[in-house]
Amino acid sequence: MRLEGKRILVTAAGQGIGRAAAIACAREGARVVATDICGELLEGLQKEQPQIEVHRLDVLDGESIVSLASHTPALDSLFNCAGYVHTGTVLTCDEIEWAFSFNLNVTSMYRTIRAFLPGMIEKARSTGTTCSILNMASMASSIKGFPNRAAYGASKAAVIGLTKAVAADFVSQGVRCNAICPGTVDTPSLRARIAMAEDPLQAEKDFIARQPMGRLATVEDIVPQVIYLLSNESSFVTGQAILVDGGVTI
Repeated sequence: MRLEGKRILVTAAGQGIGRAAAIACAREGARVVATDICGELLEGLQKEQPQIEVHRLDVLDGESIVSLASHTPALDSLFNCAGYVHTGTVLTCDEIEWAFSFNLNVTSMYRTIRAFLPGMIEKARSTGTTCSILNMASMASSIKGFPNRAAYGASKAAVIGLTKAVAADFVSQGVRCNAICPGTVDTPSLRARIAMAEDPLQAEKDFIARQPMGRLATVEDIVPQVIYLLSNESSFVTGQAILVDGGVTI
């Protein structure tokens, strides 16, 4: 019960890391607000963990985020998990794709943080505890360069910059902010990208080959770090980009 009594909002909780994190947080005693743009993907979460509250949310819609914040009691933690992987170089990424990558990967976090942060500051002040924001970054291109990840890498590097800015601005007001930087994780998103490749079998082999441990990460490899960074165990950790990459960046 490492998160007992905490209220935690998770974006992109319909599948992959977000879903696993929402379930794990609930098992650790948190009251979880699970959101996703696809309401159908949220079905079943409450059956697994009754203390999970589900809401359809488009993180590209600022008004919807503000509305949800106005109807949600102050959070103890916020996990910004929504994101998109664009494949291409600066020459093959057009301005629409570039803008979408930044809107979903960075601006959505700006919006959720801006909407929920005032309540977190007040809660930290009134309870004498720290609140935690966790942003989904990546080791890919933001930490280590990878081919065909121009927009993705640039946007995830911006996530780390945003994380450090929020951490620096609010460290004295009881709010911590960190980023998590996974390696290649076996999720529905990755499987969709593999299936779209010209040679899916080779694409999967290539993803595995860049992992020194010789395998893809699973959501179970990532979620323990999420729990740690949202819990009081990490109360002295802020402004950090935590790598969980299987040795890619050694």
